[in-house]
Amino acid sequence: MTAANNWWRWALAGVVIAVAVAIVAVSALGGGADERAGSTDPGVTAEAVPAADRAAAALAACPQPTGAPVGDSPLRGLTLDCLADGRPVDLAAALAGKPALLNLWAYWCGPCAEELPMLQQFSQQAGDAITVLTVHSDPGIAKGLSRLTGLGIHLPGVADPNAQVRKAVGAPAVLPISVLLRADGTVAKVEVRAFTSVDDIAGTVAAELGVRA
Repeated sequence: MTAANNWWRWALAGVVIAVAVAIVAVSALGGGADERAGSTDPGVTAEAVPAADRAAAALAACPQPTGAPVGDSPLRGLTLDCLADGRPVDLAAALAGKPALLNLWAYWCGPCAEELPMLQQFSQQAGDAITVLTVHSDPGIAKGLSRLTGLGIHLPGVADPNAQVRKAVGAPAVLPISVLLRADGTVAKVEVRAFTSVDDIAGTVAAELGVRA
């Protein structure tokens, strides 16, 4: 009888341990997915980056407000720091006046790294017809700058450690994402995918914003 009781005790203990391990594993997986999509903690701030490191990345200056009217933009009131110099950028005001393509990415995102050179080439083709702005959706700004340097990307960009742009436009917690904005700041289309070519970008922009490059 004693041996039987001991067997049941050991069996029950084994079940409890297995359940506990399963719960921890599921929690860990869930946490990793949230972090990869951009922090949702409003208290997270971007890391401090020396001015010399920003200068070394040689990024284009962020757009500045022109006084153009802003429509019912989901970005109204949203201010983020420019990757080039760390200065605050009022997104809605800075982008008003011409169409824009905001590309949400992060240094750890593989498809983003494949897409960014295409976006730079498209921006060069389009010229002043459209603003192409990268949005680094992760607190690791130094790693983001290093990634851009390694890829040879010099597009203007802003730091978005709390994924505020993604949440403002109602996009899912994945990357990359491209937000196509009309000249008044209203959203024409949210592309939840990676572009496959420069022609893909140009065709999408032409169809949604009427800009041909």
